[in-house]
Order: sequence, then structure tokens, then C-alpha cells
Amino acid sequence: SRLTGPAARKLAGVDPVWALRQIAFQLERSGAPAYRVRAFRRAAEVVDGLSQAELAERVRAGTLRQLAGIGEATAQVITQAAAGQEPEYLTRLLGGGASAPPTALRAAMRGDCHMHSDWSDGGSPPLEMALAARDLGHEWVALTDHSPRLTVASGLSADRLRAQLELIGELNATLAPFRILSGIEVDILEDGSLDQTDELLGQLDMVVASVHSKLRMPSVPMTARMIAAIRNPHTDVLGHCTGRIIVGRGRPQSEFDAEAVFTACREHGVALEVNCRPERQDPPDDLLRLAVEIGCLFAVDTDAHAPGQLDWLDGGCARAEQFGIGPDRVINTRGTPGGRR
Repeated sequence: SRLTGPAARKLAGVDPVWALRQIAFQLERSGAPAYRVRAFRRAAEVVDGLSQAELAERVRAGTLRQLAGIGEATAQVITQAAAGQEPEYLTRLLGGGASAPPTALRAAMRGDCHMHSDWSDGGSPPLEMALAARDLGHEWVALTDHSPRLTVASGLSADRLRAQLELIGELNATLAPFRILSGIEVDILEDGSLDQTDELLGQLDMVVASVHSKLRMPSVPMTARMIAAIRNPHTDVLGHCTGRIIVGRGRPQSEFDAEAVFTACREHGVALEVNCRPERQDPPDDLLRLAVEIGCLFAVDTDAHAPGQLDWLDGGCARAEQFGIGPDRVINTRGTPGGRR
């Protein structure tokens, strides 16, 4: 897709750092190998550390590749951008054509309720994720790194979450009017309790509650487990409800009484997540149709672990609209959903 909004305007005077990051973004959204993405992000960090005078002199003298982290492809991007041109590499990634206009739901979206940073299992720092969201035209994005139980994903202890809250406050002071919502993707434990203290959960703007363990639990206890989490007053969103994976070796969906769970979501004002990740597409079609019929609210979320994945919102919106989900039933269309702080 072509660039729109702030990203398109940036090309009026092409910034080499921005061009390198935009290439990394486009590579991520297309599923390119991680090493290729890292090369462009590393080059952006190197160039960002140079003064304007040194950058101009290196471009003039052709000595960019003497810098560690700058290769042939990245040097060409920097040189073309410094000359005020759209780099050829970026042009190829964008396909050279205009994108289709956004759907009605996508046009109404103001933010993303679920993303991860390098504080847990994401690949980029919160600022980089926020800047990518802002370039997509978002007004806000919720930073929802994992809770402590998920050690494999470097889940945040209470102390680390408190430190992240301080960072979010500092970033918001510089990013305004764009806003990072404080949040968490909190594990739903076996008894339905949430994997963080009530005191901290009560400070957050966005709590996405998800099952990550014992996904093969029998239907009856799994249903009770999920409903207990939904009834928790801190829960805003029920994340990827079936836990399924539909690519590679895959993972079967969890078994639970969907009608009872979705009815609880409706009754307690908890949004059911339409997860945009290509390997999830959760909930499945039949359950998404049921949730629409029951009258649930929804959160269309990318569950992004890298900046380029934030652009998966387009596909999630298109899928939601196939089932008749309009902007009035999607909390991402609100100014700042959650918003307890």
C-alpha cells in the first residue's frame, strides 16, 4: 500500500532515517526475514547518531559504508533520500501504485488496543512502536506487554510494569497529542484470576486478558475460567479467545461454551478481540458470527510485535466488516477506551 497521512507528507523532504525505518516497516508488514528488517533498523540508528554535517559529508564523499551497520543497500537508500528522492528500494516495496481507499470501519479506527514492545517479546522499543502507530494515522495505541507468569515472553514483574508506566508518562509528554495508553496483556490463570496485582491493574488504561497456559483444559472448567476473568472489573478486552494457530504445525482451538462466554462479555462490557495476526485470525468465523448475534462489543487488534505489524489492522477491519461489525461496536473507534489513569 502507498503511504498516507503523516507518512506521505514526510516524503516532501525525505529524511534518510525515516526512509530506512519506513522500509523496515514495509518489510515487517509483508513478513520479510527478520535479519533484513534488522539491517534497515540498525542503519537508521547509525544515521540518527550522525550530525547533519557529517552525514552530508559522507554522502558527498561516498564513505557511508565505512560505518559499521551500513551496507550497499542501506547506503543507496541514504544517498537517494539525502538527495530528496524517494529511495528506489522503498518505491519497490510500495508497489508504485495507489492503495485502495480504507473501508468505513478502518477509516473510523483511532487506535490499537493490543501491541508488544521489547520490554516483553516484541522487537522494538515503545517509542518506535508509537511512532509507527502515529504514522499510520492513529491517535493512540495501547502498550500491552505480557504479565509475569509468561516467563517465555519476558513478562513484566510488578516493578518492571511500574517502571514502564514512568516511561509512558515521559513519552506522552513529548508525543502529545498522540498518546500511548498504559496497558497489559494479562494471563488468565487456571482459576480465572488475573496475573497482576489489583493495585496495578487499577492504574492501567487497557487490560487485555488472555489464556496462554493449559489451552487444552476441558470445556467446563475453561468456560468458568474465562467467565471469571471477564467478570473481573479490570478487564477491558478478552484476547484471542480460542488460542488457535492456523499456520505451520498449528494449534487447535480451546474448547469452551462460547455462548456463555460471549454473553458474559456483553453483560460486563468486555470487548471480544478480533485478532488480526495472520496465524491467529481469532475468533474463527463461526464464533465471530455467534458473538455478533449475541451483541458483543469488539476490539480489532493487531497484537503487533514489530512496527510493521501495526498495519495488519486493515485485514482485521475487512474481516470484521464481513460479519456486519460496524464502527459503533468497535472500541478502537473511541477517543481513549479504558482510560482509568
